[in-house]
Amino acid sequence: MSSHADFTSKNAVYAETFDKGHLSAPPAKKLLIVTCMDARIDCYKSLGLELGEVHVVRNAGGVVRDALRSIIISQRLLGTREIAVFHHTNCGMLSFTSPQLRDIIKSEAQSKPSDEREAIAKTVDSMEFHEFSDLEASVKADVDFLKEHALVLDETKVTGWLYDTNNGTVCAFLFSWVESGPTPYFTG
Repeated sequence: MSSHADFTSKNAVYAETFDKGHLSAPPAKKLLIVTCMDARIDCYKSLGLELGEVHVVRNAGGVVRDALRSIIISQRLLGTREIAVFHHTNCGMLSFTSPQLRDIIKSEAQSKPSDEREAIAKTVDSMEFHEFSDLEASVKADVDFLKEHALVLDETKVTGWLYDTNNGTVCAFLFSWVESGPTPYFTG
């Protein structure tokens, strides 16, 4: 049975006690969280948040480059002024490289007609999958990207975080600058 087969019945139960219709679209805390699409992460419960308080943008790895369109809309039209970037332990983005994934996709397309194979190859070759090999460096790169991006409002507070999928804890990355460059350290 497909997972979507239960949507209507499960939604009916949810809708029976739904009392959030009064919430406005702008998030009450003026906060946007960018995090991974990993099914083990529950942003609301793990951070003590409620519906209507924050925007949550999810994608593979919690990569801010993929979230930029949503960040711009959230800031310009819905008033967010703080962004929290969350990456997590045991992330699938640590397990591959873009060339490896491109090869997998092209290999799977071998049974297709040649014009379709060529179109797939051209499309996948132009894609950046934004994988990373170092959690600390990936958070730092995403925080820097947002702090330096011309379309992110200057007054935006940007923080970097790590969620531990093994025990459910979070810790903040604070970056101190020394002569050798940024050195991340954790709080939490």
